[in-house]
Amino acid sequence: MDSMVRKYNAFEILNHWVLALSCMVLSVQGFGFLFHIEPVGSFFGGFKSMRVWHNYLGIVFSASLFLSLFFYLTESLTYDADDIGWIKVLGGYLSHKAKVPPMGKVNTGQKFYFLGLVVFGAGIVGSGFILWLMADNKVYVMYSHLIHNISFIVLMILVPAHMYLGSLANPGTFRLMVYGTAPYWWAKKVSPKWIAEIESHKKIG
Repeated sequence: MDSMVRKYNAFEILNHWVLALSCMVLSVQGFGFLFHIEPVGSFFGGFKSMRVWHNYLGIVFSASLFLSLFFYLTESLTYDADDIGWIKVLGGYLSHKAKVPPMGKVNTGQKFYFLGLVVFGAGIVGSGFILWLMADNKVYVMYSHLIHNISFIVLMILVPAHMYLGSLANPGTFRLMVYGTAPYWWAKKVSPKWIAEIESHKKIG
């Protein structure tokens, strides 16, 4: 049996799925509101009831997004020459012949995705709370609707792309968000700099 290496702990996995599932349900509700899709509203007991669901589920999404900062923000703000190299070849996604620089625990694309999630997630969260708690302020509501909708559109591009790249496009990646582990050889191939750090710590220890 292949030796395994742990990349994510149980709480990280749980938080990831809370964030993902809350985002999915909120997105379905968002489409329901935006295009006034009756079946979606009916599923949640009508549009008025769905608004209540949407508001409180937004709190769950907000809390999960905030917790994710402690896991991924530092690394997502750290860049070196290899990240520049990754950008030049676009991670090798457009050509299998491209030489992709060695990556750490997360690659450059994952860093960009997380930062996008934080920025536009904060935009949709902040504007959502204004729409909920300051509904009487017409000026705030007008700008909040604009920010909310723009953030929603961007997230509807980022999230499906992340789902595809984290599953079908890269076999072996999905199991990380289920078990938190990956075969050692696979991790060494995908994240050689991270594995080198682990091996270095073992030698020091």
